[in-house]
Amino acid sequence: MVSLALFLLMAASSADSMRDEIVASERAELDCLKTGDMKTFAGLIADEAVFVDSRGADGKQPVVEHSAAVHLDEFSMDDIRFVQVSPDSGLIAYTLTEKGSAHGHEFSARVHVSALWTKRGGRWVCLFSQETPARAAKPAPLQ
Repeated sequence: MVSLALFLLMAASSADSMRDEIVASERAELDCLKTGDMKTFAGLIADEAVFVDSRGADGKQPVVEHSAAVHLDEFSMDDIRFVQVSPDSGLIAYTLTEKGSAHGHEFSARVHVSALWTKRGGRWVCLFSQETPARAAKPAPLQ
């Protein structure tokens, strides 16, 4: 019985560690949009990655090219959820609040993001990401 409890404790610890590593990688990707470090940004994305947003689905190269014209001044990741998919991959979902500029225009946005990350050659890379605009909070009912 002790070995089962130890196994479950180790599995939970491993999942927590994976969650922390994936969240840190996602944060690093967003930090690249603050610093303009597109080389590191591109290195965090798998070559076969698919990104989906309101414009549709696209691959790594168009995403990197488009993102070069995006500068984040600030961002926050809230309500982070995690699912371990395999021993070397996991999915996070969170709400991203961001301010910055894109293609010369200031913006402020709140989006729901999901991202699938996998570990390859000892480093994390993003395989899939989707952004969905967040709806404004419902107004309180009139009394």
